[in-house]
Amino acid sequence: MSRLLCTLILGLLAFSASAQTFTASVDRTRLSAGESVELTLESDDATRFSKPDLEPLNALFEVLGTRQVNRLSTINNQARAVTRWIVTLQPRQSGYVVIPQLSLGDNQTQAITLHVQDSASQAGEQLAPVFIDASLDQDSVYVQAQALLTLRIYHSVSLYDDSSLSPLEIPQARVEVLGEARTYEREINGVRHGVIELRYAIFPQESGELLIPAQVFSATAVDRSRSDDFNPFGPRTGKVTRVKSPEVPLQVKAKPAGYPADAPWLPARALSLAEVWSPQPEQARAGESLTRSILLKVEGLSSAQLPPLPATRGQDLRRYPDQPQLANQAGETGLTGSREEREALVPNRSGTLELAAVEVPWWNTAEDRLEIARLPALTLQVASNPSLEVQDSPMQPAPTILPPGPPLWPWQLSSALLSLTTLLGFALWWRARRQPAVMPNQQAGPSPRNLLDDLKRSCLANDSQATRHALDAWARQQPETLADMAARFTPLSDALDGLNGALYSESGQHWQGRNLWLAIRSLPAVENPESNANPEASALPPLYPR
Repeated sequence: MSRLLCTLILGLLAFSASAQTFTASVDRTRLSAGESVELTLESDDATRFSKPDLEPLNALFEVLGTRQVNRLSTINNQARAVTRWIVTLQPRQSGYVVIPQLSLGDNQTQAITLHVQDSASQAGEQLAPVFIDASLDQDSVYVQAQALLTLRIYHSVSLYDDSSLSPLEIPQARVEVLGEARTYEREINGVRHGVIELRYAIFPQESGELLIPAQVFSATAVDRSRSDDFNPFGPRTGKVTRVKSPEVPLQVKAKPAGYPADAPWLPARALSLAEVWSPQPEQARAGESLTRSILLKVEGLSSAQLPPLPATRGQDLRRYPDQPQLANQAGETGLTGSREEREALVPNRSGTLELAAVEVPWWNTAEDRLEIARLPALTLQVASNPSLEVQDSPMQPAPTILPPGPPLWPWQLSSALLSLTTLLGFALWWRARRQPAVMPNQQAGPSPRNLLDDLKRSCLANDSQATRHALDAWARQQPETLADMAARFTPLSDALDGLNGALYSESGQHWQGRNLWLAIRSLPAVENPESNANPEASALPPLYPR
C-alpha cells in the first residue's frame, strides 16, 4: 500500500513539473542593422528561483541589458505566479539570425528567427540630435486597400516626457493607428540612438496619387551642460526641438475591370471563411433551432469594410439572425478585421433540406488576382419531432351487434313506432316550454373568456413563453386552426413570426407582445358557407316578428 502511495505521489509531482511552461517572444521579427530588439522570457514555475541561461546568446547577439518582472494573478480562484525576464539584444550581423533555445531547469524555449536588414550607410553625414523618418511598405496599392506607414523618431540626446506628435489626418483616406508606440535603440555612425516607432494603416478612398502629409514632433532635450545647476524641484532646463517628417507619395490604383460588378470590393492579403454549428447539422429535428455561426476573417482590411454575408437560403426553413460581431486585430502585417454572423435556423418539416453554398469574392493583393472563398452547399437530414405530431384520439368501442330476433307483425311495429314518437314529441315540447329561446353553450374546461384574458395578460407582460402556452390553449377552442387564421389574416401571421423569433433567437428578451394581442382582437370572424348560401335560415327567432 505504501509503495502504491509513493508511486502515485511521484506521478503527480512529475505531471505537475511537466505542466510548467517556459516561453520566449520578441517585440518584432524584422529590424535593421544596429537596432535592438526585446526578448521576453516567461515562466510560470513558482517553485524555481534560478535564472535562465543566457550564455547561448553571446555568439550572435550583444546583451545590452536584462531586467526581471514578477507578477501574481488570480484565474478561476487559483493564484498564478509568472516571472518575466526582459532582455535587450543587438544582433552582431545582418541577414537571418536565430535566437537559440534557452533553458530554465528542464524546460526549453522555442527558437526564434529574426530578419536583420542592412541599413543605408550614412557615413560622413552629420545627423541632428533629433530627426524623424517616414516610410511605406509599398509604393502603390489598390483603392480601399491597406498601406502601412512606419514613422521612426531618432534621438541621440535624452528627452523629457513632454514630447508630442501631431495627429495624422488624410481627407482622402481612412487612418488606423496600429497599437502602441515601440521604443528600442539603434547605432548609427557609431552613435547610439533611441528610437520611437509608430505604425499606421492607411486605406485610400480615391484612385490617383495620394500625398501623405508631414507630421511634426516636438520635445524638450535635456541640457547636460548645466548639470551643476540641476534642481529636481525647479524648472526643467533644456532646448525645445521641433522636427518634421518628409511627405510620402502613394500611387492608388482603381478597382480592376475583371472584378464582379455586383460583388463588394474586398482587396486583401488573405481571406478565410469558416462556419460552426450548434448542435451539429446531423442532429437537426423539425421545430427545433440550429445555431449557425459564420466567421469572415480578412488580413489587410478593417472590420468596418467587411460586407454582410449572404443569408442562408433554403425552403421550409425559418431564419432568425442576430447582430453581427465586429473585431479588429493589429499585427506585423497590419490590420486584420473579422465579422461573425450568427443565426437561428428552424426547420418547418422533417425530411431533406438543401442549404445553398456561401460564396465571397475577393481580390488577392499579394498575387494580384481574383479569388472566391466558399462554404459548400449542405444537405440537412431533418428528423421528425414526436412532440409536434398530432396525437390520434382514442379508438371508440365498436357497437354491440345483437343477434336477430323473431320477426314482428306490421301492426305491432307501427304501434310501437307511433307510441315512441308521441312520447318523444311530448317530452321535447315540455322541455322547450321550460327553457329560454336560446340555450347557453355549455363547454368543458376553461371558458373562452378566461383563455382570452390569460392570452392578453401574457402578451402585455411581454412573456414569450407564457404567450405561446396561452395562445395554444385559446386556439384549441376555435373553429379553425392557428395556421388557418394566420393564412387569412396577415397581421396575425407577422405577429406569430415575431413570437417565433423571440422563442428561437437570443433577442427574445426584447420581444413586445402588444402587436400579437392587437392582431388577436382584430381577427375577423370566419365565414360560414352554409349561412351565406341561405341567409334567411336561422336557428334564432326574429327580433321583431310580424
